[in-house]
Amino acid sequence: MKRFLTGHPATVGETHGQHLGRALRSAVSLAGAAIACAVHVLLPAFFVTTASRTITRLNDEIAGLRDDDAS
Repeated sequence: MKRFLTGHPATVGETHGQHLGRALRSAVSLAGAAIACAVHVLLPAFFVTTASRTITRLNDEIAGLRDDDAS
């Protein structure tokens, strides 16, 4: 069971707790972006770049983890 919880996080150089925190922050960010998209559908003048900025930021963070791991 321990390997089930720690195996994947170890592949990105994190503990289970660190990975949980990062994944939870990403989930909250994505949920916020989804809400912004839903508002944007109804009111196009609002949240024009919120979702794309969120996705770009998250992608940069994840790519940074891969770059750190490759070093």
